[in-house]
Amino acid sequence: MTEEEIKEKPVVAKANNNNLDGGSEDETVAAVENGVVVNASGYRDQLERQYGLVGLAGIAVTVDNAWVALGSSISVSILNGGPPGLIFGLIVAAFYYSFIGLSLAEFASSVPTAAGVYHWATIAGGPRWGRVLGFFTGWINFYGWMFDLAALVQITANISVNMYVVYHQGTYVFQPWHVYVAYLGILWLSTAAVIFANRAIPHTQNLGMFFVIAGGIITIIVIAAMPKQHASNAFVWGSFNENNLTGWPGGVAFLLGVLNGAFTIGTPDAITHMAEELPHPRKDLPKAIALQIGLGFLYAFCFAIALCYAITDITVLTGGVNTYPLASIYSQATADADGNPNYGATFGLLFIIWCSSMLCCVGTMLTNSRIYWALARDNAVPLSSLFARVNETLSCPVPATLFVAVVATGLGAIPLGSSTAFLNLTGSFIILSTVSYAIPFAANMLTGRKYFPKGPFHLGRFGAVINVLAVLFITLFDIFFCFPYVFPTTAVTMNYNSVILVGIVALTSLWWVLHARTNYPGPKVMTLYIHDDTTVSGGGAEETADGTSKADKQS
Repeated sequence: MTEEEIKEKPVVAKANNNNLDGGSEDETVAAVENGVVVNASGYRDQLERQYGLVGLAGIAVTVDNAWVALGSSISVSILNGGPPGLIFGLIVAAFYYSFIGLSLAEFASSVPTAAGVYHWATIAGGPRWGRVLGFFTGWINFYGWMFDLAALVQITANISVNMYVVYHQGTYVFQPWHVYVAYLGILWLSTAAVIFANRAIPHTQNLGMFFVIAGGIITIIVIAAMPKQHASNAFVWGSFNENNLTGWPGGVAFLLGVLNGAFTIGTPDAITHMAEELPHPRKDLPKAIALQIGLGFLYAFCFAIALCYAITDITVLTGGVNTYPLASIYSQATADADGNPNYGATFGLLFIIWCSSMLCCVGTMLTNSRIYWALARDNAVPLSSLFARVNETLSCPVPATLFVAVVATGLGAIPLGSSTAFLNLTGSFIILSTVSYAIPFAANMLTGRKYFPKGPFHLGRFGAVINVLAVLFITLFDIFFCFPYVFPTTAVTMNYNSVILVGIVALTSLWWVLHARTNYPGPKVMTLYIHDDTTVSGGGAEETADGTSKADKQS
């Protein structure tokens, strides 16, 4: 569906900013122009606002899926100090992500838009640099979430294969393409759910929250109580040096291993892309972000301790990242005193993870489709008029959702040819997503934090300090996450995250030159929140007060 151009008058936008400070009870209204009510993104609502706080919390907890993500990606960092590296790395990740979460919550409370960091970077950059900063931030964020979707579907596919293996251990011969077939089934089932069952998704995400919370409690109790033999305290808390198999010095190895903790809780912006489907986004989004990080860390921390005490043979965790070593830990934990496996218990524990992971894939597909749709709405992607369409009967941007699924289909084939591809998928998601956070944080500080109206959640005098710490931590850890996984390294074990980051920036730069520099007017939030009479955008195109470029007006 094509949107009518809404040419905002600066005085109208300014008047409605008073409502954004809390003067209006309707959190969904940002301005009214020519009788048309527009939301914080500058567009009229096209998606049904069907998520209350409980439904939003369900998406937050399900997409984060923290304890499952930690166990499923344990091979990412188990070589970086074993159990101590895993547990203390999670603590460090939760600490620095708390500053990221606070900064994102402030933005979401001020300007709740489905574009998330894309629009926030545009606003924070001001009239001179907002257009170009927002464009690059939006694309970097989208690519990051695409890698996350691929990693999560890969995890769920591995779980599916291992559920079959439980009862066929004597006859089954693993082949990487088995995982890819499962990957395709899970991906397109999630796509169908997002398109055809969108109005049922709040219920599915509530079910996902149940599996994450209740399933987490059950799993922690089982793996803590069932093992006939537990690992020693020295192994769980003091075996870092003997289990540092990376070749790096201890400090470097530990910082590299924080990647597992970051992947565990590193989705704080996921629910911000649901802002235009909430009746009370300014109040509910900060609460859901806090719940996602806090509850995610608590469950992941308890699960990590119980899991580490259940390990009796750590070598099963180094069997390759295209397998699912957590299944072997479950087998160890549920075996009887003679070492005979309990197939039913192992299958049951895997089934809990499979259910929550399946629903996580649905929630992540939902997030990705909203990100690409928000970019298309502002003419930031190829064939924008197509991908900006919304089927209001289904309450879904169908073309954008299908595009995300097609791209993810290609990404899922990468692990077929590389044993370290999963590491690069997870690492690239963390690096790309945090870079997309750092851009609006830094721009907001450099422009004096003056463009965002105060929302119900505001950091006040602590805002600048929190933003600075968030940017510094992101910079530090993203540098380390680009280090080779082992040292010395080879072409096979090399970390390609830095190459991926540079490649994404290069592709975005090319698209800026070919298209955006002259045809991308910038999002409508420039009209609502940035008020300068005549400015020059970062890309060199002259802009007017309504946020459009002269090239756009002439066309």
